Amino acid sequence: MKLRLGIDNLIAMKFKPVRGAKIGLCTNISCCDSDLNPTITTFRTEKQVHLKAVFAPEHGLFGALQDQIKADDFYERTAGLAVHSIYKDRLIADDAMRRTIDVLVIDLQDIGTRYYTFVWSALLLIEQMARLGKKVIVLDRPNPLNGTVIQGPVLAEQLISFVGLYPIPVRYGLTIGELCMLVCSEMNIDVDLQVITMTGWRRRSYYDEAGLPWTVPSPNMPCFDTALVYPGMCLLEGTNVSEGRGTTRPFELFGAPWIQPEALVTALRKKKIRGVQFRPTYFIPAFHKYKDKRCGGAQIYVTRRAVFNPVTTGLEIIRTIKTLYERRFSWRKPPYEFEKKRMPFDILIGNTWVRKAINTHRTIPWMKARWQSELLKFVQRRKHHMLYP
Repeated sequence: MKLRLGIDNLIAMKFKPVRGAKIGLCTNISCCDSDLNPTITTFRTEKQVHLKAVFAPEHGLFGALQDQIKADDFYERTAGLAVHSIYKDRLIADDAMRRTIDVLVIDLQDIGTRYYTFVWSALLLIEQMARLGKKVIVLDRPNPLNGTVIQGPVLAEQLISFVGLYPIPVRYGLTIGELCMLVCSEMNIDVDLQVITMTGWRRRSYYDEAGLPWTVPSPNMPCFDTALVYPGMCLLEGTNVSEGRGTTRPFELFGAPWIQPEALVTALRKKKIRGVQFRPTYFIPAFHKYKDKRCGGAQIYVTRRAVFNPVTTGLEIIRTIKTLYERRFSWRKPPYEFEKKRMPFDILIGNTWVRKAINTHRTIPWMKARWQSELLKFVQRRKHHMLYP
């Protein structure tokens, strides 16, 4: 069966769930139907839809802003629409929803990883809609990393931040619609929430098996290969090692000016990490960490994704670099993603003990065993909110 996205099914329903209502749309231009028509264009041009406001998450409406760049509200003259940034000093819309809309529609391409902020913007808007007594419709999309595999530690509540507003694991195996349902249920958010589901999607499918072209949701998520390694390689943001931002292969390239590529790759190969290979290389970031400086490092290649664990791989890379370059390696200091006190690595991994374990040379299997019980509890929690076989 051909995959039909939530937006495809809304179109097939002739927009019945939103007809006659004043609509607010949370999206960016990467969110398209199966024919690559952007959702915002569809809503703007469909006569039965009264689009009154647009809410843009991190990276802006056009998905062009780099990470952690706050955006201002603006008026899109071509579309005749007010665009409200929900990635600025305040992470929710001001009074726009109260004044102008009846129903909020959310269409965002999640990446299946707790650090990716789109889903947290969506949930903050849902909370706001609940307080206003207004309806929310989520147009569902595939989890690019499939809906079966769950990996990494569950976020500790004391480490909640904008890279994790709710206790879920790093890789959670839910679609954005399913995750919104889970959080609303467990947090007792009393909101009229409707998920317009996909048809033809199976939980075991990765994005490149779904028959859809990749539409870039943010500047440093250029292709599916990036999304595949992101749950582990994003952890490098919590260190002084470049995660490849400023190159054409972010999160696949990694390194620093003080790393010797062959030595690093030799050490990583000795780890016999399942499902990956590493290539020694050099790169020069055009921006971000080590801008215009030559960095030695490696490129990661996923060779067997059925056995690849990006989270433990990312931790093993950090652990190896720290061992090889003890005097040069350091943990990044705050601020990071609106957090001014807690360590960036801690809010990414979701606890304080993993960083301490790396500092004291604990093994990755030891860490994985420690977080396993909470991960198994999450497996049971998610069962009640799974919409697809």
